[in-house]
Amino acid sequence: MRCALPFEGWTHDKANSAEHGGNLEMLSSTTFWTAIAFFMFIGLLVYLKVPSRVLGALDDRAERIRDELEQAKKLREEAQALLADYERRQREAEKEAESILDQARREAALGAQEHKRKLAEMVERQSALAETKIAQSEAQAIKDIRIAAADLAAKTAEKLISDEFTAKQAEALIDQSIKDLKARLN
Repeated sequence: MRCALPFEGWTHDKANSAEHGGNLEMLSSTTFWTAIAFFMFIGLLVYLKVPSRVLGALDDRAERIRDELEQAKKLREEAQALLADYERRQREAEKEAESILDQARREAALGAQEHKRKLAEMVERQSALAETKIAQSEAQAIKDIRIAAADLAAKTAEKLISDEFTAKQAEALIDQSIKDLKARLN
């Protein structure tokens, strides 16, 4: 079966026109009417400005997509900037934390040194105080011994004098004892 073209039956040849029954046969052809309907449909679409509306809608959609892409690009750039800012802040915070730790270590070391120094000073003061107390105790003991020795010598001398010596001998013995005691104490 052969497909007829829409204008195949239109000829100016009278012989051909008599053969096909004239132009009436062409008017009864479905191909002819399909072509007429197609061109009328196209004409109606052009009259109602459908192509410009379709193109306008496509342009609007393309513009929206372009805007969305630009907005997405801006958002991505902002996100990258925020990420870089947060990373920078994190690095700064880590540096600051390390600085704080270093400062704390230095202060702890200085505190330990200060504590050792104060402890050494305290030990030195306690030692000096103890030496002073020992010296005072020694001095007091020497003083007490001197007093006790003087008392003992006086009592002994008194007893000896009263028992065996005359008053002159006793006085000489006392004087001699006092001189000896002074010599020993100095």
